[in-house]
Amino acid sequence: MNKKLSNLGTYILNKCKFVTNHDVTNHELVVTSKAQNIIKVINFLKETKDLNFEMLLDITAVDYPERSKRFELVYNFLSLKNNLRIRVKVFINDNEVVPSISSIYKSAGWYEREVWDMYGLSFSGNNDLRRILTDYGFEGHPLRKDFPLTGFLELRYDEEKKKVSYSKVKLTQDYRNFDFLSPWEGGNLPGDEKAEN
Repeated sequence: MNKKLSNLGTYILNKCKFVTNHDVTNHELVVTSKAQNIIKVINFLKETKDLNFEMLLDITAVDYPERSKRFELVYNFLSLKNNLRIRVKVFINDNEVVPSISSIYKSAGWYEREVWDMYGLSFSGNNDLRRILTDYGFEGHPLRKDFPLTGFLELRYDEEKKKVSYSKVKLTQDYRNFDFLSPWEGGNLPGDEKAEN
């Protein structure tokens, strides 16, 4: 199977000059392209009769802060005719704008909104980039590695005011100082008397 996928990757690389590389990872074909060529690559994958990747499954991203191109934008496609999947990757920084593919796949508009909401990556040609998974007043993009673990605001329903209220996040768990030098067996702890019965 991997040989067949590798041959398909070579075919795509030779036929589409906008594909920069291909690889087989976890029994799936992965091709890479530059952001400015993504429309051409995806049109090629969809319109070429031998390929026929007519179904967009997902668009997502991965954050690698240590890389020179911080984000991997990942498109997943399916060819029902050929029973094949393909993953298209584009490497970008957070200030780069990627062309929207919503003119090719209508469902892409929703996926691009999700990527914008979670990672802050922008898509030119998508006029509906607004929050889809977080609240409209939410600050930041929660799947970025530099997003604080506790967030900025917490949302709760105030029973007295009978409305939703926002407040700065505070940790509800008390911090405790543990004595890691003492052995576990030793002193009696509250509740030990129950175990003896």
